[in-house]
Amino acid sequence: MDIFCLPRIDNPSRILYPRFMPSLNLPQRRIVESPLDRKLFVSGPAGSGKTVAGVERMRSLLAQGVPGETILMLTPQRSLQEPYLDLLYSPERSAGGEATPATIGGLARRMCDLFWSLAAEAAGFARPDQPPIFLTLETAQYYMAHLVRPLLDEGFFESVTIDRNRLYSQIIDNLNKAAVIGFPHTEIGSRLDASYFGDPAQRRIYADAQECANRFRRYCLDHNLLDFSLQLEIFANVLWKQDIVRNYLTRAYRHLIYDNVEEDGPRAHDILREWLPDFDSALLLYDEGGGFRYFLGADVHTGWALREVCDEHIRLQGSFVMSDEVAGLDKSLARAMLPNLESNLDDRSVGGDALTVISSRFYPELLDAVADEIEHLISVSGVPASEIVVLAPYLSDALRFSIANRLEVRNIAWRSHRPSRSLREEPASQAMITLAALAHPHWHIHPPKFDVAYALMQSIDGLDLVRAQLLTEIIYRPRDLGLSTFDQIKPDMQERVTFSVGNRYALLRDWILIYRESDPLPLDHFFRKLFGEVLSQPGFGYHRNHDSVRVAASLVESVKKFRISLDLTGFGNLPALGKEYIQMLQDGVIAASYLEGWQSEEKNAVLVAPAHTFLLMNRPAAFQFWLDAGSSGWYERLSQPLTHPYVLSRGWEAGRQWTDADDVRYGREALARLVSGLLHRCRRRIYVCLSDLGERGFEQRGDLLRAFQKVLTLQ
Repeated sequence: MDIFCLPRIDNPSRILYPRFMPSLNLPQRRIVESPLDRKLFVSGPAGSGKTVAGVERMRSLLAQGVPGETILMLTPQRSLQEPYLDLLYSPERSAGGEATPATIGGLARRMCDLFWSLAAEAAGFARPDQPPIFLTLETAQYYMAHLVRPLLDEGFFESVTIDRNRLYSQIIDNLNKAAVIGFPHTEIGSRLDASYFGDPAQRRIYADAQECANRFRRYCLDHNLLDFSLQLEIFANVLWKQDIVRNYLTRAYRHLIYDNVEEDGPRAHDILREWLPDFDSALLLYDEGGGFRYFLGADVHTGWALREVCDEHIRLQGSFVMSDEVAGLDKSLARAMLPNLESNLDDRSVGGDALTVISSRFYPELLDAVADEIEHLISVSGVPASEIVVLAPYLSDALRFSIANRLEVRNIAWRSHRPSRSLREEPASQAMITLAALAHPHWHIHPPKFDVAYALMQSIDGLDLVRAQLLTEIIYRPRDLGLSTFDQIKPDMQERVTFSVGNRYALLRDWILIYRESDPLPLDHFFRKLFGEVLSQPGFGYHRNHDSVRVAASLVESVKKFRISLDLTGFGNLPALGKEYIQMLQDGVIAASYLEGWQSEEKNAVLVAPAHTFLLMNRPAAFQFWLDAGSSGWYERLSQPLTHPYVLSRGWEAGRQWTDADDVRYGREALARLVSGLLHRCRRRIYVCLSDLGERGFEQRGDLLRAFQKVLTLQ
C-alpha cells in the first residue's frame, strides 16, 4: 500500500475545480499518470485535491486516445458531476466520443429500459408486453396518495400527526432504503418494530406503513410503474445476474472514475465490488470525512471496503482550501465535540483569526449584524459575493425572507437552494399556478384575492404587495374569475398603482383573455408559453430574477414528467390533467431533485442554504456565517415516525433496540461530521452567529454552542 501526503498550499484562495487549479503536485500526477491497467483507491479529506485528480485523470484518458464512450463516470448524485461535465463540455477538449456520466440509480433505469423484455416477466409485472413507466419522486407520491387516502379514512396512522405529504414521502423513503441497503421491502415493518422501545401504539404504525408499502409495490407491478426502489431492485436482483447484461456493461465500459464513493449506498458498493475486476482501469475517490447522505442510505463502511479490491491505495493529506487557522479550528472543535478522540494537538492552537462571533440580544438584531458584516466584506474588503455563504440547520420561509430582504436593501445579490422544499412553497411557482387557474376557468379553481395579489406582485416588476392588493381588490372577481381593465379604474387609483404597472397588468390580462379563447394546452406547454411570452420579458418579474427562472424550469420539468406518466397509464385522457397536478401540489407533494437547483451559477451572489445542502454541493467558500449556532437542529434527527435512517441500515444489528444513548451518540457523531465538513470547505473565516433568544424566541444552549465555548476558553 502506497501512501502519499499532499503538502499544504500557502494560498488558500485556490478553489477545488480544475479550471482554477495550479499545476498538479506529485501525488496528483501519480494518480493522473497511472497505467491504463491499474485500479486506484484514493482517499483524503475534502479539499485535498481528489476531484481535481479525477478530472485530470479523465482528461489524460481522453488525451491518450481512450474512446470516450468506454469511460464511465459515477457519482452518488448528479450535482456532483459538475467538475467533470465542465471538462466534457469544454471547447478545449479534443473531438471524440462522450464519456458517460451516471449514478447507480440512473444506470439501473437505463438497464431496465434497455432490457425490459428480460426484466419484466422475471420481476413479476402483470403486463410484460407493455413498456415501463418510470416515476419521479413527485409522481411516485401521487400514486402513493391515490392508494393511501382510502386507508386513512379506514383508520390507518390514527396516532400520527404529520402532514399527509410527509407521510407519503416516508413510506417511499422506506422502500428506497430497502433497495439501497439490500433487504426485501417486506421486512421494513419488522425491522422498525424490532428496534422500537416505547408506546405500543407505535407498533401499529409500523404495520400500517408496511401494508402501504406492500400495496404500492403491488400496484406498480400491476401497472408497469417503476419508482426508484423498483428500478434498483430489478437491476441488482434480476438484470445484474444475467450474463447478457453483464457482458453488455463490461464491453461498453472499460474505464471507471467513481467520485464520492462514501456517499453511495451498500447496494451500489456491492455491484461495484463485483464489477471492478472487469474494468481495465478504475479510480475510486473517497472523502474520509464524508457520509452526509446517511439519511438517504449512504454507507461509509461498505465504501471504504472497496479499497480491498483495488491495486493501490493512495491517501492525500492537507488542503487546497483551508488556511492554517481554519485547520486549527477544525481540530479544536473535533476535540471539543468528541473528547475521546485521539490527538496530539497543542491545546493552544484553536484557530486564531478563523473564528468570529456575532452576538445580539434579539434575533432580528442578529440578522441586521450579519447583513452589515456581509456588506462590509463585499464593499470594503472586496470579497466576491459568491465567496460568502449563510448557513442554518433549517432554513424556514421566514428566515429566508428576512435574510433576503436585508441583502436586497443593501443591493447585495443572493440565491438560495432548498432541495426538499415543495414547489407549491416557492413564490415563483405559486404565481405561475395562480395564473394558470385564472387562464383555465373550466377547472373551477377560484384563487382567493390574496393569491392573485401575490401572483401580480411576483409577475410585474416594481409592484409591491400593498399596491398589488389594492389593484386586486378593484379588478378581480373570484366568483367568475373576472379581470377588469386598468382603464376602468378611477384616475386617483390609477395614479396610486402607477401607469407603468397598469400597462404591464394590461399586457398580462390581455394575454390571459386571448389564451382563454384558444384551445387549452398541456400545462407544461402553457407554462412555457406564459414564461416565454410574458413573464420573462422586460418589465416583468422573472426577467432578471435568476431564482425565479430556476424555479420555473423545475416546475415545467415536473409538470412534463407528471403528464407523461399519467398519459402512459391511461389517466392522460382526463379532461383537466393540469387541475390534477395543481391539486397534487396543494397536497404538499415534495419536489423531486432537479439539476437546475444544484448547478452553480455564474452570477456573483451570496448563497443562503441549509448546512447539509451546502455540503452536498461540494463547493468551498471563503466566509461562512453559521446562524442559530445554539440550536439543537445542528445534530438532532428530524422527527420521522414512519422511518429511521440508522435502523434501516446495513450496519444495524437485527433485533437491537434503539435507545436514548444511541440518539446521543449518533447525534454527537453527526454533529462532528457536519462541522468538520463545513470547515474543510471554508478558506478563511467562520462567523458564529448567536442571539440570546433564537428565531422562535427561546433560549438556545445546544451542543455546537458548548463546543465553541470550550474552544474560546483556550484562546
